Amino acid sequence: MEIRPIQPDDDRMSISRIYEESWKFAYKGIIPQAYLDSIPKGQWASKLDQEGVGSLVAVEDGRLIGTSSYCKSRWAEFGEAGEIISIYFLPQYMGRGYGEALLHAVAGELQKGGFDDIFLWVLEENGRARRFYEKCGFSPSGHEMMHEIGGKKLRELQYCLML
Repeated sequence: MEIRPIQPDDDRMSISRIYEESWKFAYKGIIPQAYLDSIPKGQWASKLDQEGVGSLVAVEDGRLIGTSSYCKSRWAEFGEAGEIISIYFLPQYMGRGYGEALLHAVAGELQKGGFDDIFLWVLEENGRARRFYEKCGFSPSGHEMMHEIGGKKLRELQYCLML
């Protein structure tokens, strides 16, 4: 597997499909099924080239299989910290150790950008993801926020990593 920055010629629809399939797999039983079923093809394609946001992709045998986006904190109260916005894989590539490699790569990109403190948000009900982040050295900070997705109120927890 190769991890590299997103390139201008990478197919944005293929990268969006990683988000779409990952959401439908990882959030089954957490986010209402009707919402997951209604995610349109290409929902994330236009968000991949936002100003100030970096993205890495994981590629295996020429196929885009994972992605992660990152930036300076989007939240004023978290100041100069780096934020991992997302990390997703196609479901068939989960559980192979690829996630840890991509997480370390994106943390490395943030560190190169001058960030010593890194955080991300994870749904409280997503035990699998929380265990993964904890295994990779992240810890809950005690900060949380509420969202409503598909008519369900969901709590997100902030996890931090100090480099």
